[in-house]
Amino acid sequence: MTKTKNELQVQLEIIRNSIRHFPNGASMEDILAHSNLNLNERTLQRRLSKLEREFNEIKVTGGSKATRYHLNVIEAESKPSLLFPLSDSGQEILNFVSQALHQRKPVSYNRDFLDQYQPNITAYLSPDDRQKLEKIGKTRNSEEPAGTFAREILNRLLIDLSWNSSRLEGNTYSLLDTQQLIAFGKSAAGKSARDAQMILNHKEAIEFLVETAGEIGFNRYTIMNLHGLLANNLLADPAAVGRLRTIEVGISNSVFIHLGIPQLISEIFDQILEKATAIKNPFERAFFVTVHLPYLQPFDDVNKRVSRLAGVSGKSWGGVDFRRIVFQV
Repeated sequence: MTKTKNELQVQLEIIRNSIRHFPNGASMEDILAHSNLNLNERTLQRRLSKLEREFNEIKVTGGSKATRYHLNVIEAESKPSLLFPLSDSGQEILNFVSQALHQRKPVSYNRDFLDQYQPNITAYLSPDDRQKLEKIGKTRNSEEPAGTFAREILNRLLIDLSWNSSRLEGNTYSLLDTQQLIAFGKSAAGKSARDAQMILNHKEAIEFLVETAGEIGFNRYTIMNLHGLLANNLLADPAAVGRLRTIEVGISNSVFIHLGIPQLISEIFDQILEKATAIKNPFERAFFVTVHLPYLQPFDDVNKRVSRLAGVSGKSWGGVDFRRIVFQV
């Protein structure tokens, strides 16, 4: 698949996901604001036409300035939506997890997956992947103190990372809404207080990472503080904020069985942090954390958000712009 075709597929997926956030239909202005795509009006119209005529994934209502774009739910939701082309093994996994619940065999946490990982010997990212990420993320002198570059781009980092991480959780704020909330404290009309809280929590957590970049790392102090900031006012049990899980949890539409023994959760949590600390490559380290923290689910909730921000903690800030890597901005 050519690079151009791959980029087109990514754009179509982003547009599709943006329309999904407007149940009553999205205007072109809505799509551009929510997606943050750098497209002119004519190019966006071509992308929308492709989704409508070639893929039958959207429908158009109204006319002229009243034109609205809607997801064709039957077509768009009946098959998995792919952001990137998959390998044969990746497609096999997708097909497996797309089965109906009654066709899946319940599985529990497999500690061997963690035990078998040997820092700086085992690698989830290939050498080519690590080299590509290093090239994308390299900003300048990697010997600068941790957090130097992050502090210089803090305002943009707060908005981009807060918005992108939040929308992965179903947050309905647009990029512009997020900017208004972070810069001026102005909540978006018609949006839930929970969505605003989620974004403001990201802001606090990112500021914590930047301001204490020389002190933090893959340790309990950092991760517990990240959870405390990200989960603030979002959990049913306020006492669970910044604390490891003591209850059993489940994931909807999944047959995965999480660990339920607090002592074992605590032990494996420390093992993850120890191995993450030992990994020298910042990209491999970030990937390791975003895999193993959500898999363990050490907290009542907000695990994926913690793992995403943990991936850019500690020495990872020195000379590397993870914002460019993760979100290609």
